[in-house]
Amino acid sequence: MASKEEITQFLRNVFPQAPIEVEAAAPMSAIVRFKVTEKSLRPGGSVSGPVLMTLADTALYVAILATIGIVPMAVTTNLNINFLRMPKAEKDVVGECKMIKVGKTLAIGEVFIYSDGEEAPVAHATGTYSIPPNRDLKTANR
Repeated sequence: MASKEEITQFLRNVFPQAPIEVEAAAPMSAIVRFKVTEKSLRPGGSVSGPVLMTLADTALYVAILATIGIVPMAVTTNLNINFLRMPKAEKDVVGECKMIKVGKTLAIGEVFIYSDGEEAPVAHATGTYSIPPNRDLKTANR
């Protein structure tokens, strides 16, 4: 298992360009925030689909790392997203992830995405990650 602090530091080292904040990380779950800026918006004043997909993918990754430890080569094999309603352009988006199953080689989870402070989700995603068979690589690139 990895702590919120360990995951935050790891993400800062390997993805310094990502405007994502880890709000919570525990075995089988995570909450992450994407800081919405003007660059995050699409024409029409909505948070772009790629931003929501990035948030979903990162929430899954964080929940997996919180469950199995820092394993950099755990990689996305599938990501499916349903856009439910327009996110508010003036609010950050928050992804709440719950893992459904974390096995030896695959991890499956779901993410509900919200405009910060709103009750109704703006998107729902499911994803699968491949976990490398040799977890001794987990400290590589730290």
